[in-house]
Amino acid sequence: MNSQDLIERIVAATDIQKKDAKTALETVFAAITEAAVKGDDTTIAGFGKFVVRQTAERKGRNPRTGAELVIPASRKLAYTPAKAVKDALRVE
Repeated sequence: MNSQDLIERIVAATDIQKKDAKTALETVFAAITEAAVKGDDTTIAGFGKFVVRQTAERKGRNPRTGAELVIPASRKLAYTPAKAVKDALRVE
């Protein structure tokens, strides 16, 4: 599923136009991104939590040459699903 699929689902489930659904979806993505840049978490009740995680600088190897290199520290955006999502994904 991609952004266009999400927009189509929003249009199908509501009485808004496609351009308004696109704006709404882009606004949600922008808000999550803005919070992540600030280092803040974003929690969406019933869906999950987006958390910024720090990774430390570490040593690695170039797989082609085998040469050692330093992988710089960075920030990653991680998603932790809510219980309802975990339960929906459970295979029985």
